[in-house]
Amino acid sequence: MMSKLLVRPHVPDEAGSVLEITPQSAGWTHVGFQVVKLSAGETFDGLEPSRETCVVIMSGTAEVSAEGVAFGRIGGRASVFEDKAPGAVYIPAGAGYAVVAVSDVELALCTAPGKRGGQARLIAEADMPREVRGKGTNVRHVRNILPETAPADGLLVVEVITPGGHWSSYPPHKHDTAAEGEETALEETYYHRLNPPQGFAFQRVYTDDRSLDETVCVQDGDVVMVPRGYHPVGAPHGYDLYYLNVMAGPHRKWIFRNDPAHDWIMRQA
Repeated sequence: MMSKLLVRPHVPDEAGSVLEITPQSAGWTHVGFQVVKLSAGETFDGLEPSRETCVVIMSGTAEVSAEGVAFGRIGGRASVFEDKAPGAVYIPAGAGYAVVAVSDVELALCTAPGKRGGQARLIAEADMPREVRGKGTNVRHVRNILPETAPADGLLVVEVITPGGHWSSYPPHKHDTAAEGEETALEETYYHRLNPPQGFAFQRVYTDDRSLDETVCVQDGDVVMVPRGYHPVGAPHGYDLYYLNVMAGPHRKWIFRNDPAHDWIMRQA
């Protein structure tokens, strides 16, 4: 029986959508996520009256425009595993936008509740800080597409590459409780890709009291929803793992708490 936290892609619909998560389908309040695949020359049009959107061109090249403003050709990665920033555009709530595929494109639409009246903007590569986290087999490569230092109403968007044989989101951490200065409550989705694509990875989602405790085997193109709890990820030897995270909650700040049982790992020399 498949986990309720796991969402698998389907054949493209008429708009090119292969995966959709809404607050209604997830049973939560904030995060929405959609993956659209377009062939060269195809167009995707979007409008979210009460939700902001971060459009991420994960692979391929596209022309993006919003409310009559053209941002030109963006993207250009051959795949999500290329060491290059994605194309990205921030779209405020109530603003219509269009994506025209110049080449075959894999597009992520990351959404959260937002206020109308904001301004659409291109997110330049220089505004997506890249960092390396962890030591040894805990090393992973992080690119902050829409960090909390950049303007938005609720969205936080980040992508991570975890080398084969490494762990990520580790030691296990959570952000499901509003505790001033100690932890924020954020829903989260993990969109997973694997290289080579026939690989698999594992993600565990669990709470302190184990009222939620599921370990999910993820394949290329799967999403794991994290409504609450700790959520570490492991990539088997030989298969690099990419994931795109979308987070949102009542307070736009990422403050997490490590599982106390495993926090000692952070104190190693």
